[in-house]
Amino acid sequence: MDGVEQTNESWRILIVEDDERLAELTREYLESNGLHVSLETHGGPAVERIRNEQPDLVVLDLMLPGEDGLSICRRVRPFYTGPIIMLTARTDDLDQVLGLEMGADDYIGKPVKPRVLLARIRAMLRRVTETGQAAGDEASGEEPVRLQFNDLVVDRSMREAWLSDESIDLTSAEFDLLWLLASNAGRVLSREEIFTALRGIEYDGQDRSIDVRVSRIRPKIGDDPIHPRRIKTVRSKGYLFVKEA
Repeated sequence: MDGVEQTNESWRILIVEDDERLAELTREYLESNGLHVSLETHGGPAVERIRNEQPDLVVLDLMLPGEDGLSICRRVRPFYTGPIIMLTARTDDLDQVLGLEMGADDYIGKPVKPRVLLARIRAMLRRVTETGQAAGDEASGEEPVRLQFNDLVVDRSMREAWLSDESIDLTSAEFDLLWLLASNAGRVLSREEIFTALRGIEYDGQDRSIDVRVSRIRPKIGDDPIHPRRIKTVRSKGYLFVKEA
């Protein structure tokens, strides 16, 4: 078990990876650490498998036979809200940005060490589980579970948000970021703070995932992407969620 504390034996992971040997080795490692893992080695059936199985998390390779990871990610987002970690052997920032824009929650460069993948999977699923269990926090006087800013409502226990009573389509990572910003309304959060809170690792100064995710969230919550009033970029500092937008 490599000294890693087991968290939730019911977590179901789908790995979409065409390198069968790598996929099998990864499955063996993850299953030895308490996860339930299924494999898909072809891009063609991946969309329907995600639709039908609704795994807790998908590990999705970028380059696949039949259909590439970017296309799969884009197609499943209308009906799959769970986390998607994209694997890429490329170092081009454009591929990483495109993956995030298609709805990926995280990306890891290949080759990836199994321990690193396990840590990222657990960190992402733990955030989802912890926010999902937050319904009792309000009654116990701890963090609130629902925040409202005029016509925008963000509910931590349901992991949902509404704008003018209309449900907002958010990925898991987008919700996590929106909740983090909204629960710190009126305070500037640096990229370092956001990155550490959401991904559990230090910010390297180069990662653009936070910026891409903010740009995706803004229009969804009725913010102007060009002249934002709700989530403001504070130059050289970070992001500010405005209480009264």
